[in-house]
Amino acid sequence: MKKLIKESGLKGINALAKRYSKAKIYFHQDLDGVTTAVAMKQYLNNNGIQVVDSEIIQYGDKEFAIKKSDAFGEIMPVLVDFAHGKPMFVIHTDHHDRQAGAESTDSTSFKSARSNAETISQIVSPKDLFTNEDIFLISTIDSANYATNEISVDTVINYLFKLDKEKDLQKNKIAMGLVANKLLLAFKNKPGFLEELVMKSTPSLMNILQNIKKIMIEKGYVNVEQLQKNKEEYVNQMKSHSNVKVTDNIIVQYGGGKMTSPGSYDRYTPFKNNPEADFIVIAWPLGLVQASCNPFKKERELKGVNLGEIAQEVLSKWEGQLKQKEIPLSTIKWISESSKDFGEMSVGFTFKDFAALYGNEYKSLNNGKEELTKIGEIMIKPFSVLSEEEKKILDNITINAWDLIQANSGGHKCITNISGLNFMGRNTRPPKGKYKYNPDSEDSPYIKFVKMIQNEFVKVLQNKIKNE
Repeated sequence: MKKLIKESGLKGINALAKRYSKAKIYFHQDLDGVTTAVAMKQYLNNNGIQVVDSEIIQYGDKEFAIKKSDAFGEIMPVLVDFAHGKPMFVIHTDHHDRQAGAESTDSTSFKSARSNAETISQIVSPKDLFTNEDIFLISTIDSANYATNEISVDTVINYLFKLDKEKDLQKNKIAMGLVANKLLLAFKNKPGFLEELVMKSTPSLMNILQNIKKIMIEKGYVNVEQLQKNKEEYVNQMKSHSNVKVTDNIIVQYGGGKMTSPGSYDRYTPFKNNPEADFIVIAWPLGLVQASCNPFKKERELKGVNLGEIAQEVLSKWEGQLKQKEIPLSTIKWISESSKDFGEMSVGFTFKDFAALYGNEYKSLNNGKEELTKIGEIMIKPFSVLSEEEKKILDNITINAWDLIQANSGGHKCITNISGLNFMGRNTRPPKGKYKYNPDSEDSPYIKFVKMIQNEFVKVLQNKIKNE
């Protein structure tokens, strides 16, 4: 006897449709995040759940600044294309290698894929939402798989799209989609821009591009010609920037230079200016070291190196010292809630977030049930309203710097990052008064450490290349 399949896609979607008539989608701040949100909106609408709102979510302090949502209310909170879950979310879908904090989520869809949009559009949905051509380009952009598909750096960083009759339809579609991505990134930090784009768009890169252009006109954003000019000026600026060096075909860079003009910065500018480079190792003052292969060189993987493994080798040099340095929970909560967007309605950094990200690696004085209950109650409050006594209690809960950095870092063969370095050298209390930059003063201790990590990464990478 044949079994009648009454439900497909997300687990329990029929029951959720009976429980919730509306939904709000939280999505990552990039093309895959936007397109996944658009696909999820269509999927939920197809299942009788009306998507009435959306909001961006980003790693770091912005993650804990998102507005609270009542999972027991009538609007279902949904999280897409993000690796850190929270108890408030009813649906969580992602494509990264590992997730945290999604254990109690009602319905999850975790599948390692080139993009989360691909999973929602072609696996979760019984009927394709985005076209195959759109999914190919979204996945290509998210995985930076440019060389394999013969996509040049100039095409990727270009803001201008005009139909080229000498090129075939597929190449014109690729150029169009890449321009949509560039415009999306140029305005992603504009308040409400990405949310409006998600709510107005249908599963189509062409439709997304058309909506971006409409919003640009309606909001009075900078036009594409000015964006192109700003980009070209940025490219020229970075050609001779003092913080950019090339050694043994490795770009070594600190910071992103002057990025204030709309649309100026592009992560691929270093490879535009140094096309023969095989790798880049860039250090950011926010406490991050990133390394990646040149995605525009077909032979990039022939160097025989694994950047993820190198990151671990680099960190191991300081493993003993990092394991001895304890970072208080008070410091982690303070920094996690330091976003300018943080407010009374923000979810905040709670003890559940702490446990989800760092597991049972923390230390406390007693570690008793009564103590943990009290800490949980304290952590629900914003750091800014905690009493001195409550802050002192959080001072006694610590995690060593090694475990903290490991939990915040990750990557694979061709791209990796060492993150969480900004927690080093911080006090348990916010400094009094406003910070004033002094160009004559030397780097702070944690910035020195960031640069040490970068220098060691370059050194190990050079040795790996020479020994291949």
